[in-house]
Amino acid sequence: MSPSDIKMNVLGVIPARGGSKGIPRKNLYNLCGKPLIGYTIKAAFKASALTRFIVSTDSDEIAETAKEYGASVPFRRPSELATDSSLAADVMKHAIIEMEKLDGIIYDTLVMLQPTTPLRTPEDIDNAVQKLHSTGCDTVITMKDVGATHPARMYEIVNDKLVSIMDEGTALKPRQELLPIYIRSGDVYACRRSVIFDQGSLIGKDCRPIIIPSKRAVNIDSMNDVILAEYCLKNLEYY
Repeated sequence: MSPSDIKMNVLGVIPARGGSKGIPRKNLYNLCGKPLIGYTIKAAFKASALTRFIVSTDSDEIAETAKEYGASVPFRRPSELATDSSLAADVMKHAIIEMEKLDGIIYDTLVMLQPTTPLRTPEDIDNAVQKLHSTGCDTVITMKDVGATHPARMYEIVNDKLVSIMDEGTALKPRQELLPIYIRSGDVYACRRSVIFDQGSLIGKDCRPIIIPSKRAVNIDSMNDVILAEYCLKNLEYY
């Protein structure tokens, strides 16, 4: 039997804690007339690959807003899993355990959908799950090209002197000649249940990419990101 012949129970989880230092109440920030979390809920509803999706939060305010947008919020996340230092794998493990108790099934696939990436499309979600399914790999993560922030252009400062982190020949190459480098976009993390429970991580040993176009790979962490997201939402037809 090939991986594509196997039926998977896929649990989508939107982790949305109440605390945020950079942007207060970030997950509820009014972005072009809609709370930030609303964009992720909309994409999750439109994705066909999810058996079910829920919001994991410690905040009553976020829970009520998520419900207004139709999302299920079947439990409250414990406070110890809603701090700056809480690990995503622990948050997801808690969600799986709670939902398997409630639903009486085993979710063999988990999809984490961070609410800070509002330009994610339903196709991004479906493509990640499909690739996980068809390849038999451990994890599929959305990535974006680093573009002009390529590591070859980066420096350390040593005794007030700039020191390239790469050899001089590589550092002076035109951008078009540099080896493409990718960074996680934050849109979708799809992984197998076993990776979380056996390895304590969302990222397994066999990890594969889905490339997100840079023009909509916006992960909101600061007000500069908000400005960029607002521009994209007003000027791009992303789905």
